[in-house]
Amino acid sequence: MHDIERLVADFCAEYALEVRVSYHMPEGYETAFGTYDVTVNTLYLNYDLLKSAPQWEVLYYVYHELRHAMQYLKPERFDETIQESRFYVVLYNGTCFKLVDQNWKGCVLEGNEDDFTAAYLSLPYEMDANTFAYEQVKELCGDLPELLRLYRGWMPERPWNYEEHKTLFQRIEAKLMQNI
Repeated sequence: MHDIERLVADFCAEYALEVRVSYHMPEGYETAFGTYDVTVNTLYLNYDLLKSAPQWEVLYYVYHELRHAMQYLKPERFDETIQESRFYVVLYNGTCFKLVDQNWKGCVLEGNEDDFTAAYLSLPYEMDANTFAYEQVKELCGDLPELLRLYRGWMPERPWNYEEHKTLFQRIEAKLMQNI
């Protein structure tokens, strides 16, 4: 794990970021390889999953989450769709969140699991993080077929356009207003 900490430190130095690293996953993320939480500025990495993964896969998830940190901490580096969409999280089961005043406010929407999965995979900030991770790891480890499969597995079969996302964001906001 020292290599990961060095990678994170080097990345943060290159992009003028300050990010904490924790190997204790937050509740609800026990099966994820990693996550970044802007509310506590922490990159969570799942040591138990990463310790048995090949190096290219570890690097993929670390770079993916570091890109999320950059999206939140240096939003001016990104286009408007990433700047706007980063405030929303959409899970496959219709559980959705919006970042409001440094707190994640949650709700559950009715709908089709396939649609929510496609919405999640095609969120502009997710597509950007997956592409960034793929390009970084490909540069370090070469054009591995396994890496390409991992990348393609995180890309949507039919990406949503941003108008579809904006409509979903309006549904999230309306549901959150009902919960007040």
